[in-house]
Amino acid sequence: MTQPATPEFLATLEAALPPVTLRARREGELEDPRGRHHGQAATVARPGTVEEVATILRLCNAAGVGVVPLGGGTGLVLGQVAYEGPAPVVLSLERMTRIRGVYPEENVIVAEAGAILASVQEAAVEADRLFPLSLGAEGSCRLGGNLSTNAGGLNVLRYGNARELCLGIEAVLPDGQIFHGLKRLRKDNTGYDLRNLLIGAEGTLGVITAAAMRLYPRPEQEAAAVLAVPSPAAALQLLNLAQGIAGEGISAFELISGVGLDFLAEKMPDLRQPFDVPPEWSVLIDLGVSGGADPAEMLAHLFEHAFEAGLVTDGVIAQSETQRQDFWAMRESIPEGNKRVGSISSHDISIPLSRIAEFIPDGVARLAELGDVRVNAFGHLGDGNLHYNVFPAKGRDRSDYENIRAEVKRVVHDLVAAYDGSFSAEHGVGRLKAEDLERYGDPAKLSAMRAIKAALDPKGIMNPGAVLRG
Repeated sequence: MTQPATPEFLATLEAALPPVTLRARREGELEDPRGRHHGQAATVARPGTVEEVATILRLCNAAGVGVVPLGGGTGLVLGQVAYEGPAPVVLSLERMTRIRGVYPEENVIVAEAGAILASVQEAAVEADRLFPLSLGAEGSCRLGGNLSTNAGGLNVLRYGNARELCLGIEAVLPDGQIFHGLKRLRKDNTGYDLRNLLIGAEGTLGVITAAAMRLYPRPEQEAAAVLAVPSPAAALQLLNLAQGIAGEGISAFELISGVGLDFLAEKMPDLRQPFDVPPEWSVLIDLGVSGGADPAEMLAHLFEHAFEAGLVTDGVIAQSETQRQDFWAMRESIPEGNKRVGSISSHDISIPLSRIAEFIPDGVARLAELGDVRVNAFGHLGDGNLHYNVFPAKGRDRSDYENIRAEVKRVVHDLVAAYDGSFSAEHGVGRLKAEDLERYGDPAKLSAMRAIKAALDPKGIMNPGAVLRG
C-alpha cells in the first residue's frame, strides 16, 4: 500500500525541482474518456528532462508515494486514472515533447515520450519517411503512452504493434535509476531485454522517457476501397485473396459492421458514406506500393475476382486521395458514433482469424439471452483484433441496462477465453481489466509478473492498482 503525499513530502519535492514543474490538476484532466471514473492527484509533476523524472521517482520511492504516469489521457482501461487509495503524484510527460533526432539513412526517429503521435508522424514525413503507427487518437495521444500500452491501431497487419516499431528506450526505474537503452540498433543481444519488459507494462515498472522508433520508406502510391461483403466469413476469404494479389502492399484491412454505419447515419448524418444503403458488412482495404505498381488496378483486379467468387456484392474504389481520406474519416469516426449512442459495455478483443466468423454470431446469440441489445463488431480484421461493443436497443439508453453491464462483459470475455482469444488486444489492462487478468491470465505468467514487479518496484509505487491488483 502506498503512502499519502504529506505536505512535508510535497514541499521536499517542490524544492528539488524547477519552479514550473509542479501544478494542480486541471478540471477534467484525470477523467477517463468514457466519463465513468474520476482520478485523483496530490500534485501533477511536469518534468522537462529525464533527470527531473529520476528525481521525482527517487523521492517518491523513498517516501512510498504512488506515481501515475500520464500521457495524452486517451487510454480506455483506466491506466491513467487512479481513483482508489492515497492520492498519487501524477507524472505528466506534457513538457517532454522534443524530437531528438531523425536519421533517414537509418530509418530511425528518436522522440521523447511526451511527443504527440501526429507530431512524430509529421517529423517522419519531413524526412520523406513513414512512421506507420496510426490511431484514431493520434492528434492527442503521446508516444510514451503508445509504448506503455503496446498500442496497435490501423497498420498492425503490415508494420506490427508499437513494440515491433521500437528499437530502444530511455526510461527511469522506480528507484530513480536511469536506463540508458536509447540505441538505434537492430541487433543487440546483451542480456535481458528491458526494452520489451517496459513496453506494454503500462507504467507499472518505470517511466519511458524517450524512444528510438523505426521509420519506413513512404509508399509511392496509395489506394483504398470499401467493399460490401455478405458475411465476416467472406471478409476473411477476401483477405486471403487480397494477400495473394497485393502481398505486403496491404497496409490495413478493416471490418465494418452495418450497425456502426447506422450509428454514424443517426448521430453524424453529415459524414459522407460510400453506400447509399449501408451494407450489413463491409471492409475497408488500404494499399501502399512502390516500384511502379498501381494499387488502384490491384483493387480493381481484387474486386473482379472477389465478385465472381461471391465474396463481395458491391464496392467503391477511391478515385482520388480526397475520397480515400473520406473512407478513412468514416472508419475513424465509428468510435465517436459509438460514444454518442452510449455503449453498455465495450470490449477490445482478439480472436484467432479462422474462428472470428464463428465468434461474432455466437456472441450475439449469447448476449440476446441477457436482453434486447445491439452489437457493433468492427476493427482490425487483418490482425484478428475486434472491438466488440454492446449497445442498447434503438430508443433505449445505456442506463436502462446498468443492472446487466457486468454480466455483459463477463459473457463476452468468457466466450473470448473459450475461443482461445485475448480480452485485451491493444488497449491494455489498466485498472478496468485487472480483475479480468486474474480470472483469465495464465497462473505461471501471473506469478512471473508479480516476481518482476516485486524485484523492480518492491514498494509498489509505480501506477498502483494498474495491471496487477494488490
